[in-house]
Amino acid sequence: MPQEKPFNLVAPYSPTGDQPQAIEQLIAGLNKEEKHQILHGATGTGKTFTMANIVAQVQRPTLVLAHNKTLAAQLCNEFQQFFPENAVSYFVSYYDYYQPEAYLPHTDTYIEKDASINEEIEKFRHGATMNLLTRRDVLIVASVSCIYGLGDVESYEALAIKLERGQRVQRDKLLRHLTDIQYRRSNMEFKQGMYHVLGDTVEIFMPNSDTVIRVEVPFDEIDVIQEVDSFTGEVLEELQEITIFPAAHNVTTKEKIDHAVDGILAEMKEVEAEFLKRGDLVKAERIRMRTEYDVEMLRETGYCTGIENYGRYLADAVPGAPPSTLIDYFPDDFLLFVDESHISIPQVGGMFEGNLSRKNTLIEYGFRLPSAHDNRPLKFEEFEQKVGQRIYVSATPGKYEYANTKKERIVEQIIRPTGLLDPVVTVKPTKHQIDDITKEVQETIKRGERALITTLTKRSAEDLTKFLKDHGFKVQYLHSDVQTMDRIETLRQLRTGEIDIIVGINLLREGLDLPEVSYIAILDADKQGFLRSRDALIQTIGRAARNVNGHVTLYADKMTDAMRGALDETERRRTIQEAYNKEHGITPETIVKAVHDIAEEGRKLELRRPKHDHTKIPKDEKKRLIEELEEQMDIAAQNLEFEKAADLRDEVELLRRELGK
Repeated sequence: MPQEKPFNLVAPYSPTGDQPQAIEQLIAGLNKEEKHQILHGATGTGKTFTMANIVAQVQRPTLVLAHNKTLAAQLCNEFQQFFPENAVSYFVSYYDYYQPEAYLPHTDTYIEKDASINEEIEKFRHGATMNLLTRRDVLIVASVSCIYGLGDVESYEALAIKLERGQRVQRDKLLRHLTDIQYRRSNMEFKQGMYHVLGDTVEIFMPNSDTVIRVEVPFDEIDVIQEVDSFTGEVLEELQEITIFPAAHNVTTKEKIDHAVDGILAEMKEVEAEFLKRGDLVKAERIRMRTEYDVEMLRETGYCTGIENYGRYLADAVPGAPPSTLIDYFPDDFLLFVDESHISIPQVGGMFEGNLSRKNTLIEYGFRLPSAHDNRPLKFEEFEQKVGQRIYVSATPGKYEYANTKKERIVEQIIRPTGLLDPVVTVKPTKHQIDDITKEVQETIKRGERALITTLTKRSAEDLTKFLKDHGFKVQYLHSDVQTMDRIETLRQLRTGEIDIIVGINLLREGLDLPEVSYIAILDADKQGFLRSRDALIQTIGRAARNVNGHVTLYADKMTDAMRGALDETERRRTIQEAYNKEHGITPETIVKAVHDIAEEGRKLELRRPKHDHTKIPKDEKKRLIEELEEQMDIAAQNLEFEKAADLRDEVELLRRELGK
C-alpha cells in the first residue's frame, strides 16, 4: 500500500506579483469556512501555481473541475509537476465514442447503446478512486463527467481483496473472489482487469496500473507478492501487502443482486400491468422480455448490459436519490477548484435536463423501467449540496459565481510574473479590413512574430486563408473539421515559423499557449452572440498577453456593450499592471518557451507513466509493441487528445529506428 504523504510542492520559483496576496486571501477565506470564493485571474498570471500553493498549505484532498478533456489534461500535467511525490490523478469520460440508448417514436427506431471505451482513460479513473480510498494526499483533475453515476462507493471499497505475505488462502478461492469482483481470466491477451494462472502463481492486472501483481500461494499460504513489468516480467518491487480493488466500479455482492432482482421484478410487473390496462400489448411484452433477460444475466454473471439503469436497486437507494459519483469517494473536508468556472458551472447545470428527455421516451415506450431515471447525472442543487468549500477560477467569472460570493471574497490576480501587460486593443471599421489585416500581419512577420485571426464561420476561415495564401503569406486555418494530428502539426509550424498565421474560430479562445503570437485580429466583433460576448472577447484578447508586443484589433462598425465591457476590463488591468511594473522597476519580457513544449501540455495525461525500456524487449516483441502503440495513437487522435497522440508517435518512431525500419 502507498505510504501517506503530505502534499509537497516542488517548484523552481516562489509566488510573485499578486500571487502571494491571492494565496493569503483565499486561505484566510478557507480558514473562515467561507463556502464560495473567486480567484479572478487574468490570462498568464499563474492561476494554477496559486492553486497548487493553496493545496500545499491547507493539506486537503482536492478536486479540480475542468470543462473539457484537453484542459483537464493540461492541468493534470502542471499539477503532477508541482506534486511529483503525491497522488495526482486524471478523471474524465472514458468513451472514445458514445451513442446513448434512445428511441425515436416518429420512425419507430430503437438505437442500442454503442460505445468504445478508451482503456488508458479507464485506467486513470480507477487510479483516481483507488487513491481516494487509500490516502489523503490526493488531487484529482476531472471533467464535468464526474457528476455522472459511478457505482456505490461502499460496495466498491468493501469488496476489495486485501492480501499479505503469510496469509492463509486457497488459490481457487482467490480466483473465485477475483471473478466475483469482475476480473476476467486471461486467455490470449492479458490486460487491465484480468488475471492469469500458472500453477500456484496468480498474476493480477489491476485496472489502475501498467504493472502486474504476482502472488505465489504454495501450500495455501501467500509466500510472495511482487509488482512486475507487464511486458518483460521483470520484478520491480517486493511487496508485503496489497489491496486488489474491483475491476469495475459497478460491482456488488450476490446477496445485493438477489435483493435487487426482487425489486426489479416487482417494478416490472407493475409497469407491465399498467401497459396491459391501457391496451399497450407491445409495450407490455417489450418491458417484460427485456427486464427478465437482464435479471437472468445479473443472476448468472453479476453483470448485464445497462446495469447502471438498475443502480437504485443495487445500491438499495430510495427513488429519486442522487446517484453515487466520484464526489462521494472524497472525504467530507475536500476542497473544490472550478477552473474556467464561467464555462464549467453552466455545464454542470445543464447535464440533468439533457439526460431526462431521452430517458422519458425510453420509459414511455417500454424499453426501460421508470427506475432508470435514477441513472443520471447530479442535479445542480445536488451538486451544490455534495461539495463544500469551493474556489471559482476564471479570467471572466459568471453570474452564478458573483451571485454566491461575498464581495470581499473575490480575489484578483492580475500581475504577470514576467511583467507583461494585457495587450493594447483598438477598434477599426470593417471597410478595407482585409487590407488593414494584411498590413498588420506584414509588420508582425517582420518582427519575427506570429498572428492569429478569428472568424465566425468555417467558410470565412477557409476563404480568408485562401486569400492570404494567394498573396504570398504562410497561413493555415484551424476548425473542427481539421484532423487532430494535423492540428498539432499546424500549431508546431506556427511556433517554428514554418507558417506565420493561423485563421480559426472558437478554437483560439482557451487553452492555446503561443508566446510567439503578438497580433490578433477579431473579425465581426460587433456580431452579438456567444463567440463575441464580453467574456469571449476578453478570453480571445488574452491570447496576445504572452508577448511584449501584443496587440489586438476588433473590426466592427458599431460599439456593442460586449465590446465596451471587454475594452474597459482590458484597460483597467493594464493600468494596474503598469503601476505595479513602475513601482517595482520591472521591464516586461516575452515569455520564452521551447517549441517542443507544445506537445508537453497534456502529454500522456499521466506524466509518470513508465516508458518501455526498449533494451530489454526482444525484437519480435518490439514489433508487437509498435502495433499496440499505433492503436493507442489512433484512439488518442479520435479522442481529440493530439498531444498524447504525438507522444505515442514519437515512441513508435523510436522503436522503428531501433528495428532499422
